Amino acid sequence: MFKKLLIANRGEIACRIIRTAKELGIKTVAVYSDADRDALHVEMADEAVGIGPAAAAQSYLDMNKIIAAAKETGADAIHPGYGFLSENAAFPRALKATGIVFVGPNPKAIEAMGDKIESKKLAAKAKVSTVPGHLGVVEDAEEAAKIADDIGYPVMIKASAGGGGKGMRIAYGREEVAEGFASSKSEAKSSFGDDRIFIEKYIEEPRHIEIQVLGDKHGNVIHLGERECSIQRRNQKVIEEAPSPFLNAKTREAMGAESVALAKAVDYDSAGTVEFIVDKDSNFYFLEMNTRLQVEHPVTELVTGLDLVEQMLKSAAGEKLAIRQKDVKLMGSAIEARIYAEDPVRNFLPSTGRLVRFQPPKLGTENGVTTRLDTGVEEGGEISVYYDPMIAKLVTHAPKRLQAIDEMGRALDAFAIEGFRHNISFLAVVMRNKRWRDGNFSTKFIAEEFPDGFHPPVPKGAVRDALAAVAASIDHLSNMRRRMITQQMQGEMVRFCDVRLVEFGEDLVRVGVEGRDYPMTVTLGGEGTGERARQVEVNSSWWFGESVWEGTIGGEEVAVQVRPILNGVMLQYQGVEAPVRVLTEREADLMALMPIKEKPDTSKLLLCPMPGLVVSLAVTEGQDVAAGDALCVVEAMKMENVLKAERDGKVSKILVEPGDSLNVDAVILEFA
Repeated sequence: MFKKLLIANRGEIACRIIRTAKELGIKTVAVYSDADRDALHVEMADEAVGIGPAAAAQSYLDMNKIIAAAKETGADAIHPGYGFLSENAAFPRALKATGIVFVGPNPKAIEAMGDKIESKKLAAKAKVSTVPGHLGVVEDAEEAAKIADDIGYPVMIKASAGGGGKGMRIAYGREEVAEGFASSKSEAKSSFGDDRIFIEKYIEEPRHIEIQVLGDKHGNVIHLGERECSIQRRNQKVIEEAPSPFLNAKTREAMGAESVALAKAVDYDSAGTVEFIVDKDSNFYFLEMNTRLQVEHPVTELVTGLDLVEQMLKSAAGEKLAIRQKDVKLMGSAIEARIYAEDPVRNFLPSTGRLVRFQPPKLGTENGVTTRLDTGVEEGGEISVYYDPMIAKLVTHAPKRLQAIDEMGRALDAFAIEGFRHNISFLAVVMRNKRWRDGNFSTKFIAEEFPDGFHPPVPKGAVRDALAAVAASIDHLSNMRRRMITQQMQGEMVRFCDVRLVEFGEDLVRVGVEGRDYPMTVTLGGEGTGERARQVEVNSSWWFGESVWEGTIGGEEVAVQVRPILNGVMLQYQGVEAPVRVLTEREADLMALMPIKEKPDTSKLLLCPMPGLVVSLAVTEGQDVAAGDALCVVEAMKMENVLKAERDGKVSKILVEPGDSLNVDAVILEFA
């Protein structure tokens, strides 16, 4: 086995690899860009080497700097993680020339399978079912439009060297092909240094299901079952699970057999993933092979009991696979939710900032249920515009799928992150969505279930009652605390004498509280409300300053996130994000008289919807534009976003230039 391992990556995957290496007694070396100088993976490693500026092209994608760092520290092996150099065949070849071992597949396998165009040709030759399309490089937008017309719409425009949703666009008509081709080509160039594009038929109502394969350098290859990755947004996976709730044993066996055959055809000798598109009739089509560790590998680890990073290290060291296909058993169900730094209510646009609070839920195994967190951040860290917006992966495992989903819902409720917008509320809503829970979905799930974008649900029913009870108990503790602060009333019972109203926007819930401390009895509704009075016992050990209220309401365990706001608290529970104030009846009467502050008119301004870098401007001052015309391109977290005119108008003033770094809501241009 290796003595010292350098991890040519950053973030949660670098931390993940470091953990396994330490368990195996292997020393670790981290590399970092200027933006990651104080990152968690740097702190965790035994040694760390700086490799240049924040831009990936000048640091994590520079193989010469990575190799120099390995030589400097005496590392005898390099694990590339995923992304960056993990699927660049030139990297393992360069390492071989220096005597450093690449922890991944051989270069020939990377070349054969890492290129989407060549891999589809190879798969077709091996009689693996493939998606209809043009298996060649598309040279320009005009050729792209002609090919798309021949294939039939909709079509998928894809980067040959792409992955993770980068360099990928769907075109439903000829007019969308030119723009999609240009965007895919530009994004592929900046993300992978390879702007080759191909086009294939887009299968509607598809499920994205992949098979995990594992090989060694002795010709042995097995598969470890499948992962369902159909919950996606902009072709980027959001939630994954193993096994798929859709596949039957026959289809699973067939997909696994084809995946193993394809891997053997290229002498595959590490962990890799064969991805398929599966239609509603269970017909499956080869999509691509990722010749690396996948982001979603934890769900496979939890259902098989195997450490895939350990298996990769052993294979790279020349060891034979210690398990055979018949030894692979899938145990229970695992769910993974990706925690992104993005704003769901702004169409999931990237969000950046200082990580003021990062408090994960309780981790570990209890009563047969496991909660796991893979992350590369810690409190005080900076989420920048330079890298992928994923900051953590929350994973749950249980004997049954619905148990794992329910545990995920509870864990998300207890996961407190502050400092920027994130998608925890969205994920919490999905966990309680009927289609998701029934396993009845496709890759269109998010678009179909949230056609107008995501809006946090309005508190109602049992959720509203739970939030009202928590708010009332917090207000009662606050009253007690103020009365006791001078100790003049110590020992006396302080009664919650006045009627209180818990305010959720325009909705008011009448409450009363009995008890000096937890446990308390909270009365909801009653006289004058039109709702019958109902009592619940509320118990918790919560105290001021804690970001999560954990306890029981009516005997049921509840976790509610709590953040102080002016004259109240912001509560977050089951996807609901509610600013809450507890008022006396007199306070409520007076608040009703307060004028409503009007929002400023921004109709003549183009505001930057996310923090990012201006890539290009498509207009000039004085130019007339029509609704739908492209105005500029802003890049954020490795994704290009085309900003378009919402209505006809004339550009009167441009306030930015290409290369400018913008904050959210920065003014880009003004209209006359």
